[in-house]
Amino acid sequence: MLEIVLASQNSSKLAEMQELLRDLEIKFIPQTEFSVPDIEETGSTFVENAIIKARHAAKQTGLPALADDSGLTIAALNSAPGVFSSRYAGKNATDAERIQKVLEALEAADDSDRSASFHCVIALMENENDPAPLICHGVWEGEIAREPRGKNGFGYDPIFYVPSHQRTAAELDPQEKNAISHRGQALEQLSTVLTEAFLV
Repeated sequence: MLEIVLASQNSSKLAEMQELLRDLEIKFIPQTEFSVPDIEETGSTFVENAIIKARHAAKQTGLPALADDSGLTIAALNSAPGVFSSRYAGKNATDAERIQKVLEALEAADDSDRSASFHCVIALMENENDPAPLICHGVWEGEIAREPRGKNGFGYDPIFYVPSHQRTAAELDPQEKNAISHRGQALEQLSTVLTEAFLV
């Protein structure tokens, strides 16, 4: 069975990825099982950061590696927090602190000026020198709510309002979220490509 390292230290993200990829005949191994240290995300785009993380995990383990870089972009904030989503309120800030900073930044914004989108880029590298990583991209459109709602999910989910479902991402159950989310879209693309390439 093909083994692929999941290049993330985020337990919530890992759980989503493993659930969304469960039907593939691939053994996905979290990089924590190899004691792979974090690497600084120095890229200016989601694609660059996903490749940096995948290459690092592949180099450390000698196995193919799959990395995710994702974040929230808000039109009224000139696409911030973007690639700095996890560090928006400081390197060691909590989800609640990041959410509060977004809400404060949008305090004066009208309801018509609160559009936002989640982006997820998946990079799969066969090895650390892979010249053409497989890249998959998902985008989830929504709005920023005026207050956090819901207990599911993680990150900015409690303030990401999904108009089609009239709930925040944190109010969706995991199956609903995975069917429409940015990460769900990107991993569905990945699954299709891997299946068509006869890798699984």
